[in-house]
Amino acid sequence: MLKFFARYKTFAIVFTILSAIIVFFIYKLKVPDERLPVYQPDMVSKELVDSTVQYVRKYHKIADFKLVNQNGDTITQDTYKGKIYVADFFFTTCLTICPIMTDHMVKIQEKTLDDPMVQLLSHTVFPVTDSVPVLKKYALEKGVVDSKWNLVTGDKKQIYELARKSYLATKTKGDGGKYDMIHTENFVLVDPDKRIRGFYDGTDPEAIDKLLHDIEVLEKEYRS
Repeated sequence: MLKFFARYKTFAIVFTILSAIIVFFIYKLKVPDERLPVYQPDMVSKELVDSTVQYVRKYHKIADFKLVNQNGDTITQDTYKGKIYVADFFFTTCLTICPIMTDHMVKIQEKTLDDPMVQLLSHTVFPVTDSVPVLKKYALEKGVVDSKWNLVTGDKKQIYELARKSYLATKTKGDGGKYDMIHTENFVLVDPDKRIRGFYDGTDPEAIDKLLHDIEVLEKEYRS
């Protein structure tokens, strides 16, 4: 009996390995890789979307922009070319949800610090008061890494239009002000093709964990 097993030992090992490989590929064929949706304006709550784009169903992308960061550097779409990035809206004197959102952005910064494909972008909704020096002071206080995370200010009209028409992430005040709005807690995940791939509650730790997971899923999509 021992001689029999010794004689067929190599065959058994090869057969086992081949069987495992076959089972693995059958599993991969039946279970496709996870893929994130591509969000269009008509998929998002109307209160967060400008009326001019509410019914757009395809081809939605983040519009070109030209803003200034905490170091006085010009930030445009080219800054994020080929990058995955997380965008949000805040203001430095906010005492409600902004500190929580910023702490969570810090966490994302820490988790992706060594990953050059992932960047962060925070827009102030009060550009008149959040000047470059104010943003720089805030960045230093919060431990912002300049190469990873831009806090940007600029033309108020441009920022508000980006919020409503591109990122689909802010509410209007409803007080008749043409460019007044209430920023939300939303973090927006944007892919290298400038498309929205996810919305996350920036005040919810579980949502941040989901965002970090989705960043990995998106990176896998673009590296495959």
